[in-house]
Amino acid sequence: MSTTVLVTGGAGYIGSHVAHALCQRGFRVLVVDDLSNGHLALVPAATRLERADVTTTGLLRGLVERDQVAAILHFVARAMVGESMARPDLYYDTNLGATLRVCEAAAARRIPVVFSSSCSIFGQPKSLPISSGQACDPQSPYGASKWMCERIIADHARAFGFTFASLRYFNAAGADVAARLFERHSPESHLIPLAIDAARGVRPPLQVFGADWSTPDGTCVRDYVHVVDLADAHVRALDHLLAGKPSLRVNLGAGRGTSVREVMDAVERAVGRPVPHAIGPRRPGDPAELVADISDARAQLGWEPRFSDIDRIVRDAAAVR
Repeated sequence: MSTTVLVTGGAGYIGSHVAHALCQRGFRVLVVDDLSNGHLALVPAATRLERADVTTTGLLRGLVERDQVAAILHFVARAMVGESMARPDLYYDTNLGATLRVCEAAAARRIPVVFSSSCSIFGQPKSLPISSGQACDPQSPYGASKWMCERIIADHARAFGFTFASLRYFNAAGADVAARLFERHSPESHLIPLAIDAARGVRPPLQVFGADWSTPDGTCVRDYVHVVDLADAHVRALDHLLAGKPSLRVNLGAGRGTSVREVMDAVERAVGRPVPHAIGPRRPGDPAELVADISDARAQLGWEPRFSDIDRIVRDAAAVR
């Protein structure tokens, strides 16, 4: 019988891509999602969906026992930085609450956890590229909640004898064209889908937050990683833990930066139209540049981003929107 894994938030953008990759690898996948932010259409047909609130005490533990689950991949979280500043209560309640329930279930059977973390835990970078060992100083309740979740998982793992992988994403982007999986956030806040829709005239002109940064073209620089590469990293992390190897914390990015203007240029190449845009003021708290040091992921997981050049990311995102 194939191994069963539980995916919280498997109806979301990254969770659905990972669930699809796990099915392709032959795992039996149980998705737990209340569909409050996820989409039923993104859940792979080969999975079993349990429509439920992950923060419910005892729910995950019961499912893990019932289905003899071998590992948990945890994606459920609120993930809007701006919203977290206005409603920190929602972020701490959901993100920490869901993670505590994941740990409760993992501890009961001593099964590994793969956690969806974020580069937002680092705050303003102390040096570039950002290593996985750089000190954490989150600047928003969202980032703080992700850092707290990492601590919660590590503390429970130490006390109850299970292992974990904390995977710190930089800017997830792109789409699995063959599987027809793509970004479907509401409201949409990510640069690439906003730029594509602006170029196609289905959204207003793109707002660019500052053009006077200390970067080569004056716009912010970010590290964009293809969601298919992210999914591959999750499967590798799961294999690593199921093989009895130690816990790990690694950064996941392309390992290089791309500016907002370079993203707009890539969108113009993919769509065949320029991106209408307006230059606005900087957003408070935004760093000028964020780029990942991915050497730990290469060394510990044998992972290499294969699809994370900006033209491939934008082309794939445009193909399914």
